[in-house]
Amino acid sequence: MTQLTTLHIEKEAHKFSSAHYTIFSATERERLHGHNYFVSVRIVAKMGINGFSADYNVYKRRIKALCDKYDEYMLLPEFSPFQTLQTVGDEIHATFADKVLKFRADETRVLPVTNVTVEELSHLLLKELLAAEDDPDLVEVELTVSSGSGQAGSAIWAVT
Repeated sequence: MTQLTTLHIEKEAHKFSSAHYTIFSATERERLHGHNYFVSVRIVAKMGINGFSADYNVYKRRIKALCDKYDEYMLLPEFSPFQTLQTVGDEIHATFADKVLKFRADETRVLPVTNVTVEELSHLLLKELLAAEDDPDLVEVELTVSSGSGQAGSAIWAVT
């Protein structure tokens, strides 16, 4: 019988602060604002003969690196059907509802998502977390992004 164990990684250092706006339709979006996002991970893995299932330190480093990658940036969605992005010199111009918002390119991350929401961020970060993973003992990984108390979105990867 295979023993499974669930690890929970929730560290104070696993956070990033970013600006964004959520786009609701072709004519409606939130005002530009920011969040302190918190990232936590739940890992289900087979128990190893050495008495543990996954190396906490490996995942803590990876999560911290992900958070550092997005910390103190403006986040823009690359694939929004309601917004277009164009690089003009050292700026990124986001055109929404015939208005142009200008952001410094070196302070902006254009994300391969449709909208900058906790749901989209959780899928993006989970994909990035698992990109270098080749652990055959992993069964399931859930990554949660919280934008404040009581507001979170999670994405789950599982062995199929």
